Amino acid sequence: MLIKEYHILLPMSLDEYQVAQLYMILKKSREESSGEGSGVEILANRPYTDGPGGSGQYTHKVYHVGSHIPGWFRALLPKAALQVEEESWNAYPYTRTRYTCPFVEKFSIEIETYYLPDGGQQPNVFNLSGAERRQRILDFKVSGFFLFGSPLGLVLALRKTVMPALEVAQMRPACEQIYNLFHAADPCACRLEPLLAPKFQAIAPLAIPRYQKFPLGDGTSLLLADALQTHSGLFLEELEMLVPSTPTSTSGAFWKGSELGTEPQAQPAAPSTTSEVVKILERWWGTKRIDYSLYCPEALTAFPTVTLPHLFHASYWESADVVAFILRQVIEKEQPQLAECEEPSIYSPAFPREKWQRKRTQVKIRNVTSNHRANDTVVCEGRPQVLNGRFMYGPLDVVTLTGEKVDVYVMTQPLSGKWIHFGTEVTNSSGRLTFPVPPERALGIGVYPVRMMVRGDHTYAECCLTVVARGTEAVVFSIDGSFTASVSIMGSDPKVRAGAVDVVRHWQDSGYLIVYVTGRPDMQKHRVVAWLSQHNFPHGVVSFCDGLTHDPLRQKAMFLQSLVQEVELNIVAGYGSPKDVAVYAALGLPPSQTYIVGRAVRKLQAQCQFLSDGYVAHLGQLEAGSHPHAPTGPSRATLAKSSYGGAAPVDFLRKQSQLLRSRGPSQAEREGPGTPPTTLTRGKGRSISLKLDCGEA
Repeated sequence: MLIKEYHILLPMSLDEYQVAQLYMILKKSREESSGEGSGVEILANRPYTDGPGGSGQYTHKVYHVGSHIPGWFRALLPKAALQVEEESWNAYPYTRTRYTCPFVEKFSIEIETYYLPDGGQQPNVFNLSGAERRQRILDFKVSGFFLFGSPLGLVLALRKTVMPALEVAQMRPACEQIYNLFHAADPCACRLEPLLAPKFQAIAPLAIPRYQKFPLGDGTSLLLADALQTHSGLFLEELEMLVPSTPTSTSGAFWKGSELGTEPQAQPAAPSTTSEVVKILERWWGTKRIDYSLYCPEALTAFPTVTLPHLFHASYWESADVVAFILRQVIEKEQPQLAECEEPSIYSPAFPREKWQRKRTQVKIRNVTSNHRANDTVVCEGRPQVLNGRFMYGPLDVVTLTGEKVDVYVMTQPLSGKWIHFGTEVTNSSGRLTFPVPPERALGIGVYPVRMMVRGDHTYAECCLTVVARGTEAVVFSIDGSFTASVSIMGSDPKVRAGAVDVVRHWQDSGYLIVYVTGRPDMQKHRVVAWLSQHNFPHGVVSFCDGLTHDPLRQKAMFLQSLVQEVELNIVAGYGSPKDVAVYAALGLPPSQTYIVGRAVRKLQAQCQFLSDGYVAHLGQLEAGSHPHAPTGPSRATLAKSSYGGAAPVDFLRKQSQLLRSRGPSQAEREGPGTPPTTLTRGKGRSISLKLDCGEA
C-alpha cells in the first residue's frame, strides 16, 4: 500500500469552493447517460448519516472511457477495462473518494480530503499515530540550494583531515545546483570549490554584482565550462589547445584555436589534460560555479571578529544584491554567449518558430504533449551515417506529426556544449524522419548527441550517434532481464538489482562499448532513459522496439545481428534473463560469456552462466581476473566514458527521497544529476490536505 499526503493551497475561500463543488456535482447528475460508449452513469445519489465524516451525501458513478482512447488500443482491451467506478462520501469539509476498475479487482485508489481555513501549516491533519508519523518522508524536489555564510566547507575539510580517503565530490547534495554565498570577511564562511577541484584555490570566487549598478546582472557567465576556458592555464599543460576545424576529427579538445590566438590548425589535446577537465566536470556539484562573494564594506574589517557573523547573517535577508541574484537564477534561463566565429545554433534553435506547414497540425496537437523519440544510432567508421526519428503527440501516439519541418542539430564537440545545425527534413505520413549526414560533414569516431527539433513548436527528440571502428568490442545488457528487480509495465520506477551499476561500470572502465537492449516500445524511451539516469548507469547505446510488437525477442535479435553484421561490432559478453539465452546463442556467444541473472534453469545450464549469487559476487570474480578484461579490438580512447547526465529527460522519475543506488564493494558512485525546478504555488491562506492511498494486493 502506497500512501501520499499533499497540502494544496486554494486561491479562494472555503465557502466559495463549496459552492463550486456543489455546482459540479449537480451538473454531473444532470449529464447522466446510459453508459454506452462514453459518459457518466449515476448509479446512486443519496444522503447518509453516521458514515465517513458524519452526515453527508453518497454518490456512486461509473465512467465510460471507451471513446477517449485509440480504436486499435480499445480493441485489445476487454469491456471491463474501459470502465472506472467512483464512490464518494461528501461530508464537507471532509470528503472521501474511492476509484476502482472492474478489470483489476485488487487495485483501488482512495482519496481523503480535509478543507481547512488555514495556510496548510497543520502538521497532523489525518490524526496519524506516532509510529505512522515517524515513517513519513518529505518528498520535495530541490533544484537550486543557496547557502548563506555556511560553514559547510569547514565541516567537509575537517572530515577530510580525519578520513583522508573521503571523496568530497561523492557527498553531492540531492539537488541540481549549489550556490555558496558569503562575505569575504566572514570568519565562519568557507569555500567549497577547492574541495571539489584543488586547483580552484587559485581562482577567486565570482563577485555578485551590485544591484544599484547592475539590476539585471553584469553579464558574467556562471557556467563551469566557461571558467575552465578562462583559466585554461591551470588545467592544461599546454596553452595551445585547439578544437578541430572539421567535425570529422576524432580529438576531444575543449576550445577553439581562434579564441586563444593560435594558428588555425587542429592539434589534439593531451590525454592527461583532457581527462582532467572531464574529471572536474563529472565531480562538480552542478553546471555552474559554486562560490560567490558579496560586497563587503571595508569599514567592517574594524569590527570585532566575534560580531561579524551576526552582522553578516542579518545582511543576507536585507541585501538587494542577494535577492536579485536569486531571482536571476530561478527565473531567467542563462545561456552562454556565442563566439563570433560560431554558428548561431548553440543552445538556442537556429530558426525561430514558424507557422505549421499544414493548417490542421495546430488543431491536432492543441491539448496533447509531445512524445518524440529517436533510437541511438551506431555506425562503423567510413560508412554512411543516417539518423532516424519519429514525432508523435500524446501518451499513446494519438497524433502523428505529418509533413512538418524538423531541424537536425549535432553536438560535434560534446565537451563544448555547442549545437551545430546539420540540416532540415520533413516528416512523412507516419511521423518518421530519415536524415543522412552529408558526406562532407561525416563524423569521426566518438559519441555525438543529436537533437531533432520541430520547427513549429520547438519540441524535440534526442539520441546519440556513435561512430566506432571495425572490430570494436561491446557488452550487451538486457534492461528488463538483467537490471530490474521488480516488474513495472509502464516503466515508472522498478527497483535496480544490487551491484548492477558497478558491473556495467566495470565493463566500461575496461574499454568496452556498452549496449542496452529492451523489448519495450520506443514510446517509453523517455521513462527508461530517465530510469538509467536516476540510478547513474554508465552511458551506452540504447535500443527499443519499433512500436508495440508481439515478439520483442525477435526485435532484440535483429538489432544485435545488425550490430554484428553491418557495424562489425564484436560482442564479447551478454547479460539478461533466461529468455535472452536464445538471442545470445544466435549471435554466436559461447555459454561462458552469456550471463543470466536469476534462478538456475536445469535445461539451460549448459547454454549459459547463471549468476545465482547476484552481481556483487560476479563483480568480485571479474575483478579477480577470472575473465580477460583487456579488449583485443581497436582502441576506444575517443569514446566517452561517462554516466547518463543532464541531457537525458529525467523529469519523469526524480525522487529525491531515499534515492538508493546499488553499490559494490570496490566502486563508489557519485550522485546523479539534480532534479528539475519545482514551481511553488501561492494561495490565499486556504488549504486542502489530501491523503491518497493506492492499495495493491
